[in-house]
Amino acid sequence: MQTDIIERLAGIGSGSPLAEALKARAEIMRLSDASHEAVLRPKTPGGLSHALRAALAARMAAWLGNDALAAHYRALLQDAGEEAGSGQAAEDLAATVATTESLPAERRLAAIVRHVDLVTREPREATRADIEALRAAGLDEADIVRLSELAAFVNYQARVIAGFRCLQDVM
Repeated sequence: MQTDIIERLAGIGSGSPLAEALKARAEIMRLSDASHEAVLRPKTPGGLSHALRAALAARMAAWLGNDALAAHYRALLQDAGEEAGSGQAAEDLAATVATTESLPAERRLAAIVRHVDLVTREPREATRADIEALRAAGLDEADIVRLSELAAFVNYQARVIAGFRCLQDVM
């Protein structure tokens, strides 16, 4: 398992005051890394492949303005494509999911992209009707939960990284 993802992407240098402060919170950082693995590369991905998860995470991170996090997820997407023996398919998926001018033609994917955009950009606007739209597009309850976990985790990660970057500026 890759470790210290948040610290690495926030640019926290070894021995820096923030790195020293985080030693007291090592368990939280370990749990964040474990959550990363559970959400992005679970042993049983259900109806959300590892490649799709990475592509959606890259989209959310880019929208949140975190280029390092988006690059991290694009690398995971590339790895997922190579592991599945479908590198070109992963690249095509990334291009499809990254398109902001129009949603993908495929109904299920369009609903998924719409939902992650909504909960990333305007989470307070999400309603039961948005969950019903996912069901209508063919997602089962377990995949709706998986998608919600993914969106929540990527948004958490981006915010923690942004907070750490701000702290480094004042430390």
